[in-house]
Amino acid sequence: MTKLNVSERLACRVIGQLRTTQRYEKIIDPGRVRLRARIIELATQYGRYGYKTITSMLQMEGFIVGRDRVHTVWQEEGLQVPQKQPKRARLWLADGSCIRLRPMHKNHVWSYDFVSEQTHDGRKLRILNIIDEHSKECLASFVARRIRSQDIILILADLFIEHGIPEHIRSDNGPEFIAKKLRKWLKDIGVNTLYIEPGSPWENGYCESFNGKMRYQLLDGEIFPHALPRHR
Repeated sequence: MTKLNVSERLACRVIGQLRTTQRYEKIIDPGRVRLRARIIELATQYGRYGYKTITSMLQMEGFIVGRDRVHTVWQEEGLQVPQKQPKRARLWLADGSCIRLRPMHKNHVWSYDFVSEQTHDGRKLRILNIIDEHSKECLASFVARRIRSQDIILILADLFIEHGIPEHIRSDNGPEFIAKKLRKWLKDIGVNTLYIEPGSPWENGYCESFNGKMRYQLLDGEIFPHALPRHR
């Protein structure tokens, strides 16, 4: 149009371009600008979260957005999650050994382990997490200053009534888990105890994974008051 001194209509017809595209002006959507800014903010604040988790957080905040839209922004902004740790040995053996028994169905294998924390006054507390390895469901998170083997029996008894009795239960060799009273009670009701090798926490990988997420997503970012309820 400038060099040949022709009209817009003629120029567009010659090059095969619609006149509407020539006149189009980009409209900035304030909602998308706010969404992009919030995605970047959350990704910066929670560096280990992926776009799927960020999508869930946005939806909880009231944003009407799907994973695809968040993933598009994620790629455009070059957001990345740190690479996962290298995989450990398998959680089960090919011969079906009970050393690393593979969970095949719900209530097949449960596992439990402790997470340690402290309240604002520096006093210690413990959290007992109990996981169904097949469904990955956390069946209970019991919080107390001290948790003894008798407490574990009472907690498990309530869970057995609610969810049914598992075939196996996996743990490390902590004194609470190898207590004679607990082992005898589990044996009497038909639950087989599976103890991991000392110094091999990856053999209890399902519970260890849950505990790690709990520490990163909750415990490391919260200050707990002095007074603590017995159950959470």
